[in-house]
Amino acid sequence: QVQLVESGGGLVQAGGSLRLSCAASGRTFSIYTMVWFRQAPGKVREFVAAISASGGSTYYTEAVKGRFTISRDNAKNSVYLQVNNLKPEDTAVYYCAAAPGVGIPTRESAYTYWGQGTQVTVSS
Repeated sequence: QVQLVESGGGLVQAGGSLRLSCAASGRTFSIYTMVWFRQAPGKVREFVAAISASGGSTYYTEAVKGRFTISRDNAKNSVYLQVNNLKPEDTAVYYCAAAPGVGIPTRESAYTYWGQGTQVTVSS
């Protein structure tokens, strides 16, 4: 079992940056594909970015390409999301999640373990 704890959210002005972190418990972190989802008020949760277990492959939703970067440090059992050039429409609760196995799924149902989320608010 994996427990995930996100941090790093906050209130920033448009154009600003944040670095979101997700710390995982357990000794098998390196076997999990890791993902970031987000949920804006009144909207469904949506896929943002994912990284393979080895860190060799990443995938982003079109809306964040060029602005967000996902990375991981398996030695520290952590995954990160560097978010740059933030826009008001990026305002949401950001969740990290983990899925065992290969590939980089983008659907929620593929992910077994979820964190509690961290709030990102972007003011215009």
